[in-house]
Amino acid sequence: MFPLGLVTTARAGPCTKEIEAVQIQVDTVLEATAGAGPTLPESQSAGLHHEPTPQSIARAEAEAGEGAQGEQAVGALARARSADEAGDTHLCHAALIDAQRAIAR
Repeated sequence: MFPLGLVTTARAGPCTKEIEAVQIQVDTVLEATAGAGPTLPESQSAGLHHEPTPQSIARAEAEAGEGAQGEQAVGALARARSADEAGDTHLCHAALIDAQRAIAR
């Protein structure tokens, strides 16, 4: 038995599992394209040993001319998460379709 206040539960939204599956697809595409383009100088954050976020990776790839599809997919995933937290299944699924379309280009 756990003392009161030490047990927390994670609340999953209506499309949390779908978001996780699409996140894996997006991550796979971002990883594949990350090594395909030219290298750029390190950002100031990299010099501070900050871990890159999916958004910062996608933005850097777009700046390197590798297309904006990664940045669009990451944005769509953010919209899906917001809709999921709000319990809006329809909007969540629409955003996931946008993410998948973005990485299919």
